[in-house]
Amino acid sequence: MKVGIPRALFYYYYFPFWKTFFESLGQEVVLSGPTNKKILKDGIKTTVDDACLPVKVFHGHVVELCKKTDVIFIPRIVSIEPGKYICPKFLGLPDMVKNNINGLPLIIDSELNLYKSKQNIFKHIFEIGQFFQKSKLQTFLAYCKARKKHKKYVEKIKKFGMISSVLERKDQNDIEKCDIEKSKYKKIMLLGHPYNIFDHYINMNLIKKLQKNKIELITFEMVQENDIIKGSKKLNKQLFWTLGENILGSAYYYLDNKMVDGVIHVAAFGCGPDSLVGELLEKRIAKEYKLPFLYINLDEQSGEAGFNTRLEAFLDILEGRNNFEGNISSHG
Repeated sequence: MKVGIPRALFYYYYFPFWKTFFESLGQEVVLSGPTNKKILKDGIKTTVDDACLPVKVFHGHVVELCKKTDVIFIPRIVSIEPGKYICPKFLGLPDMVKNNINGLPLIIDSELNLYKSKQNIFKHIFEIGQFFQKSKLQTFLAYCKARKKHKKYVEKIKKFGMISSVLERKDQNDIEKCDIEKSKYKKIMLLGHPYNIFDHYINMNLIKKLQKNKIELITFEMVQENDIIKGSKKLNKQLFWTLGENILGSAYYYLDNKMVDGVIHVAAFGCGPDSLVGELLEKRIAKEYKLPFLYINLDEQSGEAGFNTRLEAFLDILEGRNNFEGNISSHG
């Protein structure tokens, strides 16, 4: 059976796990292509107007997979760690897709909810295994293999950095061999959800543009979990959202230890958590750290000319601080 996985949202973090899991269950994994103009257009056409850009993009990828697969994997994700939630749009995503897109194949929408316990992962995987008429033992063995693959993938991100961006342009079987050359210039913290940072179409090749300017990039996936926890202690109270807390915790840790020269936050228009995280970041950086900060808000109307102008201004500020420290505004 051909299982379709949209190249959007949690694809950027969990694809090595999902691919290994489904293939270990004897299924063929079909991945949608990189985001392009048609995919975005299809997503806008099939989604409600007030949906955020990543959800619109996800719908476009589902449309592409409709005629290529027997089933599409759209898990109903509620929580990916105890005590914290994911954006409600992840919970409602299977229902949105079913109601918005005609001609869908079967949908696997097994719920993933680890809010009360990590052990609930087994309920999730066994439900998927049952869909393919696999025994609990076969499903568990597939899970163990996939978990090992994912662990190796995460270790590569921590060790070499930016490995998840390789998913956009490398063969999936070569993930372990990938490395990103460290630059010898300024170090920038690039913050945001993985599906905003690593989708090169919607962010207009932001990573490539920064690397061309010899910028070394740090994302929250590259930060050790203990360091994120240390940074999170600067929050007045715990956030509801896993990704939001990871972004702020990693930022505060690196800022407190003076390990970065500037910060870029990439957000999606219409995303409530992104708006809050961006506000907290901007105010604290301006008040306590006095470093260049650039807030990039993505939507389907974003123009590259204006985007490039703001990015160039930010890079000019970084360059200027080398020569005229203390005389340059801290905001890009």
